[in-house]
Amino acid sequence: MTSKQESLSSQIPDVAGNGLINRRALLGRGVLFAGAAVTGVGSSLTGAAADPLPVDPWSMGPGEKIPPYGVPAKYEKVVRTLTNPNGEPRTQQARTPHHLLNGTITPNGLHFVVARTGFPDIDPAKHRLVIHGLVKQPLVFDLEALARYPMVTRINFIECGGNSAQLFSKDPVQQNVQAIHGLLSCSEWTGVRLSTLLEEAGVDPKAKWLLAEGADGPSMNRSIPLAKALDDAMIALYQNGERINPAQGYPMRLLLPGYEGNMNVKWLHRIKLVEEPVMAINETLQYTYRVAGPKIWQFFYPQEVKSFITHPSPGLTLKGAGFYEISGLAYSGNGRVSKVMVSADGGKTWGEAALDAPVLSKALTRFRMPWRWDGQPVVLQSRAWDEAGNIQPTRAEMIAARGEPRAPMGHMNVITSWAIDSKGEAKHVFA
Repeated sequence: MTSKQESLSSQIPDVAGNGLINRRALLGRGVLFAGAAVTGVGSSLTGAAADPLPVDPWSMGPGEKIPPYGVPAKYEKVVRTLTNPNGEPRTQQARTPHHLLNGTITPNGLHFVVARTGFPDIDPAKHRLVIHGLVKQPLVFDLEALARYPMVTRINFIECGGNSAQLFSKDPVQQNVQAIHGLLSCSEWTGVRLSTLLEEAGVDPKAKWLLAEGADGPSMNRSIPLAKALDDAMIALYQNGERINPAQGYPMRLLLPGYEGNMNVKWLHRIKLVEEPVMAINETLQYTYRVAGPKIWQFFYPQEVKSFITHPSPGLTLKGAGFYEISGLAYSGNGRVSKVMVSADGGKTWGEAALDAPVLSKALTRFRMPWRWDGQPVVLQSRAWDEAGNIQPTRAEMIAARGEPRAPMGHMNVITSWAIDSKGEAKHVFA
């Protein structure tokens, strides 16, 4: 920077330690400070500044043929990581690369996947959804019948209950955002309210729960409170404007906003209303969580308030001291995110981040914080609050609730810490 630019930079007030910038001051004097910030990272013109840029080869001829279905540019190598790339007869997972994305909506092809035996090849013309049990009249729906009902659209995240489980390891695992937080995605979902179908079937007053079952090989099934089904549950048919992907439950899935991922049953084909939970394997042996002492959590549904920084993060090396934007994702299964604080000194001081609008209930929210890095080692953290008054816990608070770490565990929403060294490289630490 020139001496004038350094002077301008020094005028930008910090809001917390290690260079977190007061975003209101930066926005309020945007032209002045943006010039100083950009000059520090952009290339300077030399010689005759008014000369036009040279004509690039791609500007000298016709372009490529437009395909029937668009795909990313060949220069963008953004893909999911696979835990079972050969498709062996066991659980398959694909994780979303949040460190390579921005915004809040996950592209359909990058939405995370957990499938016990892969996804079934379902003929949509033959698929049926039955609602039976404690109802006045059992009903059967095909896709054509469902399409005649009023549809709704909403943006919601889905998160696997085991996402971020590595944060409860005894030592910090050296993995990136995708490996630690990649079992989380957010889409625009369109479909029919489940309450609409239940009202038509007529709910027996004795019914308090429902069993939702998928048409995959293991017949994934979960007991779901009737109150949730009558609140904001949806039979989702579309994802980000197009038919749901096969791995996401084509031709229809259950959407339970804010609830643990496995309860959003894919390839949905049966809903049975019952008086009590069925105590299936997926709610007894699996998807129960240990707490301190001889106790477990069972039927524990909402995903807790959480945040993590995606930029910078492991694998995204900073190219020298200067101005950067700290950015990440925050969300809560209990409603809207109300606040995200960011620290660049391991939690000693905090500054409030800006939240990208719109801030939606039970959806991903992008937060941003301007940062002046001086090239010295720092530890970056984020911490979120939601409108219900919940606060993202520290690791010490989680250990107090669940006991000393023994193995990775589910429903892990503790603060994530990235240590940046003087080379600009990030790694996962406990701070």
